[in-house]
Amino acid sequence: MDKQMLRTTITQLRQIALFAVGVSLLTACGNKQSGMKLGDNEFAVLAVNSTTSDQTTSYPATIRGTQDIEVRPQVSGFIVKLCVDEGATVRKGQALFQIDPTQYAAAVGQAKAAVEMAKANVATLTLTEKNKKALFDQKIISDFEYQTAVNQLMSAKASLAQAEASLVSANQNLAFCTVTSPANGVVGTFPYRFGSLGSPSVAQPLTTVSEINDVYVYFSMTEKELLRLTRAGGTLKEQLEKMPAVRLQLSDGTTYQSEGKIDAVSGVIDQSTGSVSMRAVFPNDKNILRSGGTGNIIFPYTMDGIIIIPQSATVEIQDKKFVFVLQADNSVKNTEIQISNLDDGKNYLVTNGLKSGDKIVIEGVQNLRDGQAIEPITPEQQKAKYDQALKDQNEGNLKTAFN
Repeated sequence: MDKQMLRTTITQLRQIALFAVGVSLLTACGNKQSGMKLGDNEFAVLAVNSTTSDQTTSYPATIRGTQDIEVRPQVSGFIVKLCVDEGATVRKGQALFQIDPTQYAAAVGQAKAAVEMAKANVATLTLTEKNKKALFDQKIISDFEYQTAVNQLMSAKASLAQAEASLVSANQNLAFCTVTSPANGVVGTFPYRFGSLGSPSVAQPLTTVSEINDVYVYFSMTEKELLRLTRAGGTLKEQLEKMPAVRLQLSDGTTYQSEGKIDAVSGVIDQSTGSVSMRAVFPNDKNILRSGGTGNIIFPYTMDGIIIIPQSATVEIQDKKFVFVLQADNSVKNTEIQISNLDDGKNYLVTNGLKSGDKIVIEGVQNLRDGQAIEPITPEQQKAKYDQALKDQNEGNLKTAFN
């Protein structure tokens, strides 16, 4: 049954339920006034059919940025400047904090001086080596004296390389005094402010930058529900591609404008809860969603082989639902049914206890007993009697109303 037929069925059931209420009210009114009735043993009976129903269920969810990057200083020092405010949108490489650079600038100066000294030493020993080479070629000095000059030059060059490396490290430490954003995103809170001492060893980061152009929404479903979704088989990638798009209900009750797609399922089931963690990705072009937020994932699914009946057709006994099923001899059998925990307030979704073609009594069930014989009529016949009775009452024909 397609969605249009399903909606039509539900509409008819609602009309039947309203009609049944109207009959009971008018019958009560007629009995009080003149003892008139609409056939004591006549009951409207509806044939039920198996169908499919599009439903949704919700799961509590937590919103996270695609990356929540902790920003930590790489050098120690006092914070002398906050370059952005909390909650600011920043780009990769943008300055966030400024650490006092005094000692690191001094270290750069020292490293530069050491490089110059090492260069001068290399230049001097280069001349010495050339002079020793000329003397050695003329056999004026020994091989040992010449090799000593060569080794001294090599040592000086190594010292120069070491000094240059120290200069690179000093420049890098000076650059680290400006703490920059590691990615495009939104800045979190600032636990450290002007005058606070920052250090690579501190337990709490300076702040967190969340990438939220897209966001991850994490939720969990039971193992049974996951099996129902993935029973078709195939690789995990194929199963994820078959999963329907999901919606996100925000904490204020509104529904987020864009749909999300489930892109990851945990490979391990939580033994304590029997649930599996799942992740959906949502676009966040307008930065409406923020990391750390909460909501509910609205997950669509289709129920097959269910039967929709009006709630007025049921009787509840000790938390169990029963309906009266018409038998071949026009007697009724009190039959227990199982229903889905989802309903619209007017109809039940029967998952077990009825089959296609069964006929159930849809009104006056509180007055029936198991095995009672009735005169079944169709909802259309019931409605015609109701309309005629209403017409007779409106015209003042109380002697014929409800006879």
